[in-house]
Amino acid sequence: MSNHSPGTDTVTYDDDIVKKFIFAALLFGGVAFLVGVIVALQLAYWQFNFDTSWLTFGRLRPLHTNAAIFAFAGNIVFAGIYHSTQRLLKARMFSRALSCIHFWGWQLIIVAAAISLPLGLTTGKEYAELEWPIDIAITLIWVVFAINFFGTLAKRRVQHIYVAIWFYIATIVTVAVLHIVNSLALPVSMMKSYPVFAGIQDALVQWWYGHNAVAFFLTTPFLGLMYYYLPKAVQRPVYSYRLSIIHFWALVFMYIWAGPHHLLNTALPDWAQTLGMIFSVALWAPSWGGMINGLLTLRGAWDKLRTEPVVKFFVAAVTAYGMSTFEGPLLSIKSVSSLGHYTDWIVGHVHVGTLGWNGFMAFGISYYLLPRIWKTQLYSKSMATAHFWVATVGIVLYYISMLSAGITQGLMWRNIDSAGRLVYPDFVETVTKIIPLYQVRVVGGTLFLIGFLIMIYNLFKTAQTAAKDATDETVQVAFKGLPGVEGETGHRKLEGLVTAFTVLTLIAILIGSVLEILPTLNLDKYVAPASKVHPFSPLEIAGRDIYIREGCYVCHSQMIRKMPSDVLRFGEPSTIGESMYDHPFQWGSKRTGPDLSRVGKKYPSLWHFRHMIDPRSISEHSVMPNYPWLASQKVDFYSLRKKLSVLKALGVPYSDDVLGRADVIAEEEARVIAEELKGQGVEGKIEDKDIIALIAYLQALGQKGIKE
Repeated sequence: MSNHSPGTDTVTYDDDIVKKFIFAALLFGGVAFLVGVIVALQLAYWQFNFDTSWLTFGRLRPLHTNAAIFAFAGNIVFAGIYHSTQRLLKARMFSRALSCIHFWGWQLIIVAAAISLPLGLTTGKEYAELEWPIDIAITLIWVVFAINFFGTLAKRRVQHIYVAIWFYIATIVTVAVLHIVNSLALPVSMMKSYPVFAGIQDALVQWWYGHNAVAFFLTTPFLGLMYYYLPKAVQRPVYSYRLSIIHFWALVFMYIWAGPHHLLNTALPDWAQTLGMIFSVALWAPSWGGMINGLLTLRGAWDKLRTEPVVKFFVAAVTAYGMSTFEGPLLSIKSVSSLGHYTDWIVGHVHVGTLGWNGFMAFGISYYLLPRIWKTQLYSKSMATAHFWVATVGIVLYYISMLSAGITQGLMWRNIDSAGRLVYPDFVETVTKIIPLYQVRVVGGTLFLIGFLIMIYNLFKTAQTAAKDATDETVQVAFKGLPGVEGETGHRKLEGLVTAFTVLTLIAILIGSVLEILPTLNLDKYVAPASKVHPFSPLEIAGRDIYIREGCYVCHSQMIRKMPSDVLRFGEPSTIGESMYDHPFQWGSKRTGPDLSRVGKKYPSLWHFRHMIDPRSISEHSVMPNYPWLASQKVDFYSLRKKLSVLKALGVPYSDDVLGRADVIAEEEARVIAEELKGQGVEGKIEDKDIIALIAYLQALGQKGIKE
């Protein structure tokens, strides 16, 4: 509650922090979109990997996703929250110092990510690749943000909190829970750790996090921004207060259950898959309720859609939200997932949300905010309109190309002739067929980037016309003291009880989280003792870490689904027990290359050596990068004792003898493989090189013993 006395208060809003976050969003947005075009080029033309370790697709793709989500979208979210919260609560932010710590801390985290990811310092967990020191920094900065936000709530000059604030609360609370749980790990060194979860546990926790990072970092905060900025832009109230209530609580409660739909048709227990599918399909209703609430806010103001580019961006964004939240539940149906999972259809689906929903909302907010903060007019509405159409064409080309590529892949993978044989047994056929569509994607991404650059120029020229006296906005607030909530009932009463509202939101997201994750924490329930596999040897662990470092997991899965086409192509279905010692799991989310679950002993070591150094020497039409540095970089044998000790602490059954001699054992294993390769014509001193460890790991896949 506020301590202010009744009367008229003068409030000066902190708009400087808003400017800082917008500038950061625009700067890092340019980086994210540029890297996105580069990685698209790398799939269309493999030569764009440049034979340089820190510029390969496997290392740049995580940089692209992290820059787009946390640098671009994150900074625009913070800008919008800081701007709208002060005006909705009629109060300046709780602490200028905390605002500055939040801003600079977040930018330092982004810089740390931009340095570490291209260097291959990664956990290998999608959207959560950053290593443990950076994860701790994220936690601390998020706490700073939360204190600043809830401190502002405590000194608000209004009793009831508006719907946008509801979504901000859900974002802050849920992201904290997601990040902390999914980031639990034991460090090996300053920039190396292993997650505490393994196999099925890690898969479920990761996609509980991964799906809900989209839900509560890219959806709920943007919905809050929509509920504030769209009505402001059209100067109309939100269409329906009751629909806002239904939209919020249904979304917050149901979204958290949907993560398992990323693991359909896998070794995940059927009950978890079905639960994820049911809640994903049910999400249609609240998601479209939010879209309808947003679009119908324009009632009586449709003329602004024609004349105001800001409204164009907002309406297109809400429409993209509706499209992606229709397609998401569709892809969550098991039969549809069997076609779309691991294909580029998923990539297209994701980008409708990120480019259309998040991107256009961010652009609309930028066009809306900066002229008002600078107390001037937008330099050129026609340029903003041009940006809208160029970016829209870019998104359409991107989506259509990826939808076509994904369906083509899915149909080719599962095509079985009347004799029960694969029609396209050579996996590379499914890649070469869609290369032209990858080229179209490059055009679409480039158009989106060009539109963004048009906006940058437009806003730069707008800044040049800023009023000389453009200072933070000061307003007079008629304040009668905060009334009690006595006599009020239902949701209206809850809106005046911020602590109770926050606790109920936390309970809503914890119910699904606990009920889904807790049953998988006891692996003995799913894996009989006689069915457990042998852990990887010391050299194989070194190779596995190299595999993760190079980002191989972004193109290859290690999960053979139960579908006939998967079994015919890759071998018997994967089981829960096979990955029970995998920290992190490697089930994968995309197949640009084939599944590797059973690749061990399928090819001789020389095949793997040649395939890593020059993939075209093995498969003429491969789009895989060259990895020449693997033949020159040395394996860190001496770190293996510490690595295996940490893994043993996490439950991997290594003997004391293996722990004490891990480096010696690894060197002996490497010597055997090196001698084999030398006998086949490979020259030079290679027994201590990364390529040997990676070959050891690849040859071990599917060869670790008993399966259920």
